[in-house]
Amino acid sequence: MLGGGLEDLAFAHVNVNAAGPARDSSRAGYDRAMTLAAPADATASVTIAATPAQVYALITDLPTMGELGAEVNSLHWHRGDRAVPGAVFKGRNRNGTRSWTTTCSVTDAEPDRVFAFDVKSVVIPVAHWRYEIEAAEGGCTVTESTWDRRPGWFVTPGGIATGVRDRTSANAEHIRQTLERLKARAEA
Repeated sequence: MLGGGLEDLAFAHVNVNAAGPARDSSRAGYDRAMTLAAPADATASVTIAATPAQVYALITDLPTMGELGAEVNSLHWHRGDRAVPGAVFKGRNRNGTRSWTTTCSVTDAEPDRVFAFDVKSVVIPVAHWRYEIEAAEGGCTVTESTWDRRPGWFVTPGGIATGVRDRTSANAEHIRQTLERLKARAEA
């Protein structure tokens, strides 16, 4: 039954990089198809009593996601003004007293189904994030996933700059919090 409490939040965490950096860390970039073929470093799903269109609208509304995200402080369009492949947005993130900016490029934007983007710190690949929405009885199921794309040499400085040494575990917790907040907002 949809619309219940947080017991509807199904959490699955897969840590495939516990021993080191991203699988393709020897390159400055990466092949998106290869990313999607590999298991996500962190992923979770939640069932929401709202239509896929309502949830997609929330996910692709940058100010809303800036409010719902656990680590993100604000998001704004940099090139383009809506979720279409190739559009670019900036993210301001905060962890305690540390803050940093990322540049995100939309890779997938299928209304009511998928929103995904690559994240860079200046020119350095950081991550790929993906939201998948599937219709379910009485609403939809949203799955949020991330793949760590940092080159090996960037893992330690990135951890120091953000104050997060275990990025996989932090992202797993951030996904859980974001999906809880998304569910609450969509069902309000």
